[in-house]
Amino acid sequence: MKVDGGCHCGLIRYEAEIEAERVIVCHCTDCQTLSGSSFRIVVQTIPGKFWLLTGEPKIYTKIAESGAGREQGFCPECGTPIFSRPVGDCATALSLRVGTLTQRNELIPNDQYWSRSSQNWLAGLESIHAWETQPVFRADGAFDE
Repeated sequence: MKVDGGCHCGLIRYEAEIEAERVIVCHCTDCQTLSGSSFRIVVQTIPGKFWLLTGEPKIYTKIAESGAGREQGFCPECGTPIFSRPVGDCATALSLRVGTLTQRNELIPNDQYWSRSSQNWLAGLESIHAWETQPVFRADGAFDE
């Protein structure tokens, strides 16, 4: 499947070809910290099928629990995480951050990794009150309903 996406500020834009059946949710604590969320959703590109159209991502190398390094590519301006990949020039497949893809609504995860680190409240997420949009937060921290 051909996809396109980019960062929040628009500095980085890209196109790629992915295997849509390889969308995963990762619950590892590194993904929680690096995403600022409770999990991260990623999809792998087909090797050699990622094209950076604009911008140049900043690279940060994280060290996993296994001791292996993994490069994290993100926008140097707005901080949007774009991809991860193995360390080195030989990396031909990237893990794209699904939230940066225009087609994100079409990409349904079919696997979960690091479930031992998942937040226990996720199982009851559907029972939490849901707003169609965000309420207006006032300067005193309260919000208008």
